[in-house]
Amino acid sequence: MIIVTRIGVTDEEVDHIRERVEALGLRTHISRGDTHTVIGCIGDEEKLTSAPLLSIPGVRAVHPVMKPFKLAAREFAAGPSRIPFGSGSIGGEEFVVVAGPCSVEGPEMLFETAEAVRSAGGLGLRGGAYKPRSSPYSFAGLGLRGLEILAEARSRSGLPVVTEVMDTRQVEEVAGHADVLQVGARNMQNFSLLTELGKVHRPILLKRGMSATVRDLLLAAEYIMKQGNSQVILCERGIRTFETATRNTFDLAAIPVLKSETHLPVVADPSHAGGRRDLVAPLSFAAIAAGADGLLVEIHPDPETAISDGDQSLTFDEFHTLMKGLRPFAAAVGRTLPPVREVASTAAG
Repeated sequence: MIIVTRIGVTDEEVDHIRERVEALGLRTHISRGDTHTVIGCIGDEEKLTSAPLLSIPGVRAVHPVMKPFKLAAREFAAGPSRIPFGSGSIGGEEFVVVAGPCSVEGPEMLFETAEAVRSAGGLGLRGGAYKPRSSPYSFAGLGLRGLEILAEARSRSGLPVVTEVMDTRQVEEVAGHADVLQVGARNMQNFSLLTELGKVHRPILLKRGMSATVRDLLLAAEYIMKQGNSQVILCERGIRTFETATRNTFDLAAIPVLKSETHLPVVADPSHAGGRRDLVAPLSFAAIAAGADGLLVEIHPDPETAISDGDQSLTFDEFHTLMKGLRPFAAAVGRTLPPVREVASTAAG
């Protein structure tokens, strides 16, 4: 059940509404907007059906919520959520691009990449310290050393860091080094991990699973939010279908569907969706036109020698070109991008 207050409701009236709802055995969640406040009621809605909620001072309307995901539902918030990210946020007017290598391979390559991201107008650095790989013989990341390199790259560049956490035992360690904790596609329904991430005070980037529906993704977000962490960013990265021309099938329609279903910000990962560097730019343009709040892009100083995902990684020059190409699309949908600094390229290829 969702209670919408009248314009100008006082703090005392909001507290009184919460007390009345909680006295009936439900929990409440407050979302304050510019003009009104939304009070979400979590629990058995049957207990509220006979309660005279409209008679409570400050209440303007009462709406039932039939969706299985309540905290993530668009109706549950007074407006789109903005998730803190560095000195800005994801979900506002500014279009946020986070870029970096698939894996942290060493200090110098990451420091070089961070500078390339910053100079091109990127607002965040991505890189895997722990990597889930389909083969147990593939490079699985540098672990703690990789996290330390990411933290140093953040200190040098000023860019917030996004990196993946794979296990409940890693949560505290990764949270101590990263600004945003990423849940990869393979772990989207690792409910123990999602529950643990709901207890940390860090934004969570939740990637859609390879065979997950939009509903599955929103219910996974609900697991995190139910524990008290409402800072969730959803990521469309393509799903597995019968098509073999691309690494995954980029579900472009999922972006506007998610924007209509949830108040949470939605970003896209064109690198994993296409699996080829020549597809990154067109998929990025499509994502921003569809309403995405940002991008997650893989770049590398020398993709030919990348330990992982070299085929889908952009060179620094290509990333610079992509950032310039995004501007007319951003302007068309009312978004802004940071300025691009002209610097001498150090990219290979």
